[in-house]
Amino acid sequence: MKRHPDVPDFIYDYVNLASPHLGTEVVEASDEFFAPKERLIEDAPAVFVPDRYDAHGKWMDGWETRRRRTTGNDWCLIKMGVSGIVKGVDIDTSHFTGNFPPAASLEGLFSESTPGPEARWRPLVRTTALAGDVHHYISVADLDVVNWLKLQIYPDGGIARLRVHGIPKREWSAEERESEIELSALKNGGRIIAYNDAHYGNVSALLSEGRGRNMGDGWETRRRREPGNDWIIIALGAPGTIHRIEVDTAYFKGNYPDKCSLQAAYIEQGTHQSLVTQAMFWDELLPPQKLKADSVHTFGGKLVADLGPITHLRLNIFPDGGVSRLRLFGKLA
Repeated sequence: MKRHPDVPDFIYDYVNLASPHLGTEVVEASDEFFAPKERLIEDAPAVFVPDRYDAHGKWMDGWETRRRRTTGNDWCLIKMGVSGIVKGVDIDTSHFTGNFPPAASLEGLFSESTPGPEARWRPLVRTTALAGDVHHYISVADLDVVNWLKLQIYPDGGIARLRVHGIPKREWSAEERESEIELSALKNGGRIIAYNDAHYGNVSALLSEGRGRNMGDGWETRRRREPGNDWIIIALGAPGTIHRIEVDTAYFKGNYPDKCSLQAAYIEQGTHQSLVTQAMFWDELLPPQKLKADSVHTFGGKLVADLGPITHLRLNIFPDGGVSRLRLFGKLA
């Protein structure tokens, strides 16, 4: 995964907490006349279809309110699927050129119930000027855990996508500490660190819940035309010992990998590039295993090496192809 010099590290280093794959929902909006609020957090990049119109006017891939003729401003309320600490946001106005808001802000709070008018919101991104058809990358310094977000636009207009990158945070109960946990899951803090290729699909879906919905709901590499194999590096949500592994090739039928293997290690610190280099030499957690089309493969027992607690792993696929879901189950260290 090559990092673009104009894209901040938080985009690559942290989970998008606003992703529907984590259960995040846009629950309320002041207005959504031209384009529904749900599109605001879709995982796929926004697209533009020149000749597409609907009953309300030009079809736009995002959230768009009507032209405001009164005082005030528009807003939407977002319920995060997983609580977390926000590290940075991307307010994306792609394809909104004459209809983007001049400014926006983002607030957050932690609440067990839907916030009401008396809610005490904290600023995550203070009112910031916006431009049309660009990504606005903004770092966030707030260290408090939030599970609700409020995006405000001033006064009206359209936002294509909102990405909220950060660290999922959860408290492990005493019962959970004694139980088997899916340590790789996005909802438990698992995240993608690096990969050599992700030409198709949605790479973050690899660690999400449920089976894939289609062939685009997973990690898929291009057809390899040179020696070697494809790989992806994942950080677990918490250090733990692994007992059971699931590799799901749902919907991958003519393009599933022939084999897969896993390497793993306990890493306390290191740069992105150092992890990529070290991963080539990590111990084998799962030796090469044959895969089948559109199937859930479960590996356990003596097949899974006893490496003790680990924090990171590398999934190797031979030589290329698509994997819908990867799940690693074990106990917290």
